[in-house]
Amino acid sequence: MKGMSETYLPVITGVAVVGDRMLRLLFSDGTAGDVDFSGERWTGVLAPLNDPAYFVRVMVDSEAGTIAWPGGIDLAPEPLYEQAKAHPLIAA
Repeated sequence: MKGMSETYLPVITGVAVVGDRMLRLLFSDGTAGDVDFSGERWTGVLAPLNDPAYFVRVMVDSEAGTIAWPGGIDLAPEPLYEQAKAHPLIAA
């Protein structure tokens, strides 16, 4: 596309909790995939994500183009995009 940077990264436009610490992400370029956080053990400022009741409160931060939780916790979109591409949803 004309005028688009080679470092263009699609933004997250949708998120759904689809399992125990598993999210389904939709990106602005149409990429959709699941990201499994079940093996993660967060520490420091991310420690609240270990609480399942808090984890399910995920939302799209449209300003940042990523996912976020109440209290200002968010995750970098680049690794989320790579993980979603590695586990894509296949249309039925």
